Amino acid sequence: MATPSSSSGLLRQLHEALEHVSKAQQRVLLVILKDPAAIVNGTIEQIATAAQVSMPSVIRTFRHFGYGSFRDFMVALAQDLAVSNHHFHRSVSIGDSSPDVVSKIVRSAISSLAELGRHLDVDVLDGVARKIVDASRVDCYSVGATSAFMSQELQTRLFRLGINANAFSDPHQQLISASSLDEKGIAFVISHVGSMPFVLEAAQLAKSRGATVVALTQAGTPLAVKADLTIAVSVPQDAVMRVSTEAYLAHLLVIEILTVCVAQKLGPDTIEKLKQIKQVLEQHGIDSALHTDIY
Repeated sequence: MATPSSSSGLLRQLHEALEHVSKAQQRVLLVILKDPAAIVNGTIEQIATAAQVSMPSVIRTFRHFGYGSFRDFMVALAQDLAVSNHHFHRSVSIGDSSPDVVSKIVRSAISSLAELGRHLDVDVLDGVARKIVDASRVDCYSVGATSAFMSQELQTRLFRLGINANAFSDPHQQLISASSLDEKGIAFVISHVGSMPFVLEAAQLAKSRGATVVALTQAGTPLAVKADLTIAVSVPQDAVMRVSTEAYLAHLLVIEILTVCVAQKLGPDTIEKLKQIKQVLEQHGIDSALHTDIY
């Protein structure tokens, strides 16, 4: 069995192995090499059907190259595509037509979100929702513009549910927040990269105060290791951006799922509160067509 190749050489390794593997594995490799960008968004069943082999044969092919699972292989393939001929998007080549660009990017996003749904740890989500319902305060920490938007979105949604929540992107404010959390407090840290030193420091300080540290990040990051509860989000690596658009979508989807779970646990009264908020904003919001002050 081979050992996993570096992400910059997987496609080359597959091509070089064509003459040295079994006939069934050859057919699997030919399907992958024909359109690797499409394969990244595929399933074991689709590969097996295209190669006219059994699904165990597909799995054995991945294991031959040192990958313990279909997902591990797909992640490595996506990384290889990201650093090879796809300089704009992991699924888009420079010669693609505009309809192809639209189709490929939308298909990639749909595939990533579907994969997220299959791998989200529902027990962790449920545990986080229960913690939030019972929390004395939920302080959301972030690093960078994108994560700041995510933490503000989470804070806004929790605020509407009647949860005592704040959002902090400034490192000093995060430290002040962390130092004042109690044992029923939550430091909810959002960082896809999950390795920014000062947010890790704030998380550690919150933990030392007895607060629960919740992380929305990739599995295996320093933040994930430090957190008490980690909502792990994994998406294919982007060809250009450190945090891909698919990661943004995944984080927003997790926030949506989590706040709905929180609302359910708060009970029927929450529905009435949300209806009242919607009614007030429809009648008096600054962007409301019914607002009499604008006429």
